[in-house]
Amino acid sequence: MEQPVHFRRRPGRPKGRSVEPAARKRLRELLGGEPPRRDLLIEYLHRLQDADGCLKPPLLVALAEALRVAPAEIYEVATFYHHFEVLADGDAPPPALTVRVCDSLSCAMAGAEALIEALHDASRDGVRIQRVPCVGRCDRAPVVVVGQRPVAPAALTPVVAAIDAACAGPDAEALRCPIPMAPGAAQARADGAFRVLHALHAGDRDREAVFASLEAAGLRGMGGAGFPTGRKWRIVAAQPGPRLMVVNADEGEPGTFKDRHFLETEPHAFLEGMLIAAWAVQASDCYIYLRDEYAGVRALLERELAALRADPPIAGAAMPALHLRRGAGAYICGEESALIESIEGRRGTPRLRPPYVAEVGLFGRPTLVNNVETLVWAQRILAGGAERFAAHGRRGRQGLRAFSVSGRVREPGVKMAPAGISLRELIDEHCGGMAPGHRLYAYLPGGASGGILPAAMADLPLDFDTLQPHGCFIGSAAVIVLSQADRARDAAASMMRFFRHESCGQCTPCRVGTAKAQALLAAPRWDAPLLGELAALMADASICGLGQAAPNPVLGVLRHFAHEVGSATTGRPA
Repeated sequence: MEQPVHFRRRPGRPKGRSVEPAARKRLRELLGGEPPRRDLLIEYLHRLQDADGCLKPPLLVALAEALRVAPAEIYEVATFYHHFEVLADGDAPPPALTVRVCDSLSCAMAGAEALIEALHDASRDGVRIQRVPCVGRCDRAPVVVVGQRPVAPAALTPVVAAIDAACAGPDAEALRCPIPMAPGAAQARADGAFRVLHALHAGDRDREAVFASLEAAGLRGMGGAGFPTGRKWRIVAAQPGPRLMVVNADEGEPGTFKDRHFLETEPHAFLEGMLIAAWAVQASDCYIYLRDEYAGVRALLERELAALRADPPIAGAAMPALHLRRGAGAYICGEESALIESIEGRRGTPRLRPPYVAEVGLFGRPTLVNNVETLVWAQRILAGGAERFAAHGRRGRQGLRAFSVSGRVREPGVKMAPAGISLRELIDEHCGGMAPGHRLYAYLPGGASGGILPAAMADLPLDFDTLQPHGCFIGSAAVIVLSQADRARDAAASMMRFFRHESCGQCTPCRVGTAKAQALLAAPRWDAPLLGELAALMADASICGLGQAAPNPVLGVLRHFAHEVGSATTGRPA
């Protein structure tokens, strides 16, 4: 006798949570009626959160239906990024106003901890205080962001005033980040913007001449890896088409803010450099991936990109399509393959290599990836000549670069200085010396991942390939200066907290290694042998540069500041 078949749901009914009609309607309104695209998932999540201040389950389920993916896939992406607030059923929405206080190294040195305590004491209903990693304004530390409006340098009274203004009108200008006062497109063109681009499209120089100029200038990528720019452009141009271009404007290294400086002050030099690069590799589309903390820059770029589309500086057929994508608070997306994953609407986890992104990058196409500073220098080199650029430099180095300087100096900020300059020269010639009452004790030459050196080594050239023998590298040239008021071990511990927070979790050496290292660094006396073994494992086995470089500040302390961590004994179990 046949047994009856029992269904837990009616046949034909889809598994999982059903879509609420009201949520489906609201989603259509928020998406503006455009056909849903899977690669725009992160953009859609931003729209939903901008509208409600959080991501609510009914809308996420409706979004999954619209994109024809499982809700788990939506949740997987949304919960990966720090800036998305994903609610569960029954959760109360977050307070109307979030006040974010940077607690990274430069801000911590400037009093962020005391400010956080004072703000908690002065808190009120409808306002929450959050610790956040670097927000890219280290030269004006400490930094507090009220809504999207930065208050820097922050003190209790102006921050409370900003909170009061925001609470008085949550939709008011008090919550928005000011748009930088850069010239508009018309004025920029009148001042000579895009002349090099015009000349190239008119046949003034061919692509080979452009590659050769960048190589003669000695320009290297300014995002951290330092790969020769002309060679990179040449490699991508040699790949079979169609080709794409990606701009990495997601600088998240603690101490780094140079790309924001260029975007705020010279957006058209950057845009021209981007279009020149796209011409050189014959890219059909350019994607700018901008960190979410730069809300004012995003508004500026939206305005200027709209102007370029409406009135292209070159013939329409030769103009690449321009796309601006918004990051969502993940430092790992500064790694080029993780950034590409994010643009495609996925979690920002690095890819295994090979293939390299120059061969198989965005949407499976050969892709040129450059950061903002690199493209600005490329434009300047092609406008002024390779010899002029290469003439700068000290100790046999070539060119200029932008140093993001913060910490115990009199005049922090972005400093245009010759390659090969030393830390001591940088402080004396460009930063007005050390801050009053402070003397140089230590410095981080390359942000969180670049290691740490003592004052006795302040005469080393700050350039590629010169700091590696000392366990450091220049990276993105984020220079953080410490004085006798600081401890190198505290700086290393701060950096490791950052790396643990920002690890994507894809590989065990980084995910577990950063957590284990953070615990070891909390001990009064460091276990140097165990930390050394852990650092070697992370460097050898991590998938990407985050895990590989995370131990660098720790190793620097063990090498140069052993007096701060006490004698070492192994803490390994028998």
